[in-house]
Amino acid sequence: MALMKKGAEANLYLESFVRVFHHAGGGKVVIKHRVSKRYRVSEIDNQLRDSRTALEAKLFSDAKRAGVPTPLVYEVDRTNMRIVMEFVRGQQVKFVLEKLRPKTRRNICRLIGRQIARVHRVGIIHGDLTTSNMIFTENGKVYFVDFGLGEYNSSVEARGVDLHLFRRALQSTHFRITDEAYRAVLSGYRREFGRGADEVIKRAREIGLRGRYVQKEERAWH
Repeated sequence: MALMKKGAEANLYLESFVRVFHHAGGGKVVIKHRVSKRYRVSEIDNQLRDSRTALEAKLFSDAKRAGVPTPLVYEVDRTNMRIVMEFVRGQQVKFVLEKLRPKTRRNICRLIGRQIARVHRVGIIHGDLTTSNMIFTENGKVYFVDFGLGEYNSSVEARGVDLHLFRRALQSTHFRITDEAYRAVLSGYRREFGRGADEVIKRAREIGLRGRYVQKEERAWH
C-alpha cells in the first residue's frame, strides 16, 4: 500500500480495489487506518478508535444522504480500525481555488456553503472544514472528506464553530481572497439552510470576536 498521508489520528493509504477485496473490480480505494496511541490505556484506546471509526463511516453515509458528495464507503473494519472507501479523482480545493476565475471561484464557494448547510440541517458537524478536506472533480462536484473530527450536533453554537473554523482556514491558506470567498460561502449557506441561517452566521461572528480585537475590515463577514 502507498502511504498518502500520515496524520495525528489516522493514516491514509492508496491501494487497488482488487488487492483489497480479491475479486473483480476496477480502480483504487483509500484505506483510512486509525492508529493506536501508546500513551492511552489499551482498553480505552481500542474503545475510542472503534467508536470513532464507526462514527466517521456513519457520518460519510448520512452526509451523502443529505446531498453532499462524499466517498462511497466499501467496508468498515472495526477489528483493525479502518475504513475502506472510494478513491475520488480530483484536486484538493486548496490547490485550485485561487487559480479559478473570480466568477467560477464564487460559484464554487457558494456550492461549498450550500453543502455545509446541508450537513448542518441534518445535524452533522464536520469538525475540520478546510479546503484541504474538499476535493474538486472534473465534473464540477466538491466532495467533502475526512469526517474524523465530526459529530452529530444541531446546536447553533456547534454550527457557528464549524463556520468560524472554515473562515479561519480560509484566512490561513487563502488570505488574498478570504473575504470574497467567505461572503460567497455565506450566500450559499443562507440560500440552502433557510430560516435560522442568520442566527448561525451571527454566532460564527461572535465566536470570532471572543477574546480578541477584530479590525474594522474584518467586521464585514456578513
